[in-house]
Amino acid sequence: MNRNKVGLAVGAGCIILVLLFVIALSLVFPLFNTIAMPVREVSQPAAPSEEQTFDLLPTLTPATQGVEPQVTSSPAAISTLPGLEANSLTALYRQLNPGVVNIQVYVERETLSGVGAGSGFILDNEGHIVTNHHVVADATQVTVIFFNGLEAEAEVIGVDAESDLAMLKVAQLVEGVHPLPLADSDQVQVGEWVVAIGNPFQLGGSMTVGIVSAMGRTIPTGSTPFVIPQAIQTDAAINPGNSGGPLLNLRGEVIGVNAQILSRGAPANAGVGFAIPANVVRRIAPALIENGSYQWPWLGVQGGDVSLAIMEANDLPQQTGAYIADVVPDGPAEEAGIQGTSHIEEVDGVEVPVGGDVVIEADGQPVTDFASLLVRVAYKNPGDTVDLTVLRDGQEQQLTVTLEPRPENLEP
Repeated sequence: MNRNKVGLAVGAGCIILVLLFVIALSLVFPLFNTIAMPVREVSQPAAPSEEQTFDLLPTLTPATQGVEPQVTSSPAAISTLPGLEANSLTALYRQLNPGVVNIQVYVERETLSGVGAGSGFILDNEGHIVTNHHVVADATQVTVIFFNGLEAEAEVIGVDAESDLAMLKVAQLVEGVHPLPLADSDQVQVGEWVVAIGNPFQLGGSMTVGIVSAMGRTIPTGSTPFVIPQAIQTDAAINPGNSGGPLLNLRGEVIGVNAQILSRGAPANAGVGFAIPANVVRRIAPALIENGSYQWPWLGVQGGDVSLAIMEANDLPQQTGAYIADVVPDGPAEEAGIQGTSHIEEVDGVEVPVGGDVVIEADGQPVTDFASLLVRVAYKNPGDTVDLTVLRDGQEQQLTVTLEPRPENLEP
């Protein structure tokens, strides 16, 4: 396998810096159609790269005409769910829906103009509203529609394409609405019941129920050569128009921001949706409000998980750690002395990278895979240092990396 099939490149924190091959995988988020993206396994960099028959799509929808919101329910089915009753969900909906908004955007470009629809939720009593970056990207006008049908013009005051989040501001909240609190998404467990409220197919105020299917997924941002780890996977129905809306636990806390679905071609729910974790919102929201942007730290390496093939080819003691395939020239990792793959070996007909450092600890905490390396760097700032323990030629070495601001125009 050549290096372009090895895996991911790390920016930092909640975002991975990915080189050219991942840029080709990144989503394009047009307002009026979606471009299919082959999804590749990123946790097994030594395995041949295989395209799946799924498309990872943003959950933004064009505005529909002449469609009235409809509510469908199955009380009998709901009542059979352990720990859930139809009346408890009804009360939960009444509690949460006033904190959710529908978003309409108007975009005018040289080759395209029109209206699209998404979702959002109220962050505070000052009129700040969270949504996805891809919902409002290039918007010339944004309108927020509250649960009671009242509308307000909104200003896009902050965007972060690398986490696919954006911050809106309305001059005044209408009566009856309220903010939704953020949960600690690090405490979310697989199997928890969740609800999603949003504007699917421009059917505002729609609620669906499901569970947390998995934690720690990695999804592309769609508009940058970076991806977002620690995403929450859910089987709650997420459809076009849910983008930017909240995924909530049964305590009424936002655990994530609905962003994407995995689907077989058609942009509709297939039981696999993804939400950006609430702790990312908590981290970057103040900067979006104050500065209009957020600066992620940058490590400057490319790599992936330690697969069985990598472990055997590199004579590693165990299948754990973050394998470094490449370092970005003149980046912080290279300056600290981190080394990438020295050569490629063929093992049982499979090309395997050999000679790269394997990060096993960051600031004294175990690094079990590539995603955990990102998490260890996640909530640092440019200028901070991270102490890495790496395996090189069978020996542990200690290296200190001074993180830098992520380059705005990174060349692959």
